[in-house]
Amino acid sequence: MAGNREYKSDVFGMLMEEPGYALEVYNALNHSEYRDPGLVEVCSLERGISLSVRNDAAFILDMNLSVYEHESTVCPNMPLRALIYVTNILEQWVKKQNIYGRKLVKIPTPRFAVFYNGVEDQPELYQLKLSDAYANPMEEPELELACTVYNINAGMNRKLLSECPVLEQYMMFVGYVREYLGAYPEKDLRKAIDKAIDRCIREDVLREFLIRRRREVTKVTQLDYTFDRRIELEREDAIAEERVNTERERKAKEEALQEKEKERQRAEQAELEVQKLRTELEEYRRRFSEA
Repeated sequence: MAGNREYKSDVFGMLMEEPGYALEVYNALNHSEYRDPGLVEVCSLERGISLSVRNDAAFILDMNLSVYEHESTVCPNMPLRALIYVTNILEQWVKKQNIYGRKLVKIPTPRFAVFYNGVEDQPELYQLKLSDAYANPMEEPELELACTVYNINAGMNRKLLSECPVLEQYMMFVGYVREYLGAYPEKDLRKAIDKAIDRCIREDVLREFLIRRRREVTKVTQLDYTFDRRIELEREDAIAEERVNTERERKAKEEALQEKEKERQRAEQAELEVQKLRTELEEYRRRFSEA
């Protein structure tokens, strides 16, 4: 995964690069007791993946292919993204095997997990399915991929976090960054991150990792929050534009209704004028006949 650093923008991906941490998360999710990080075979993607489609962690352990993703924003497209990752990985896996032969080619069993820690309220645990994106839904999809989403914010999935110190401490780091971001102007993002890292080191939260990779953590956290802020601003702009468009549509409908009402009134007035002329004509005819 080190070769894909340019596609990463969060500390979670850095943590999952390290076999010991990846093994800890695997054991917590699968209720296993593996102890040797050397059993973890980290999968690197040889082909480039765009910035909008990046992979946080993929590794093989005991013929199970785990694909882990971290999201700070709600993304319903995780199954589609996971499909891209796993297809690329399996393509590399079978490179030297004959997939056209009579012998069944065994592949690692894929498992997909998403760890959500954004500020929007989300359920504690839920699934996203690839078939949800199908333009033509099927009762029994011939191709399905399910991602289990774990909300790791405070108060959520407590058992999982208690059994997985790296996830728990990662969320403590995230919490401290958010806390200090609220205490400093946006231009002091670097100061907030530095204070969060210093506090974590004092409190033995990811201490060794943060000391060893402090510069990288600072950089990717700045990128992460800058990216999230840009997305937030774009979302705000989109909402504001939608409000303007909605107001324009409302005014246009209102003007159309007003114009329609005016036309109705003009038609009524014209009908009254016609009726008046008919009455006057009838009166004229009556007088003429009497004369």
